[in-house]
Amino acid sequence: MLRAPILVYRYSFSAFMGRQCRYLPTCSEFAEEAIDRHGAWAGGWMAAGRICRCHPWGGSGFEPVPAELPREGAWYMPWRYARTPQPPGARDT
Repeated sequence: MLRAPILVYRYSFSAFMGRQCRYLPTCSEFAEEAIDRHGAWAGGWMAAGRICRCHPWGGSGFEPVPAELPREGAWYMPWRYARTPQPPGARDT
């Protein structure tokens, strides 16, 4: 169910605009992997956080889906899932 908006974006808007994502993996790939790995609730919040960080003044570079959920996250504080830890050297400065 959550993959439908990802696929619509990937094959409509993104196809017309071209691949211009600042991150690797792309935001749609990140969202798909986060939902597969961590489920709809936590993965959906991680994807939302990633999309909010994707703007001209945001970061860039390699930002993979974390292997484990952040320790400070909890089901009743889902916004904390969106704060994924950055591996060393992930952002271009």
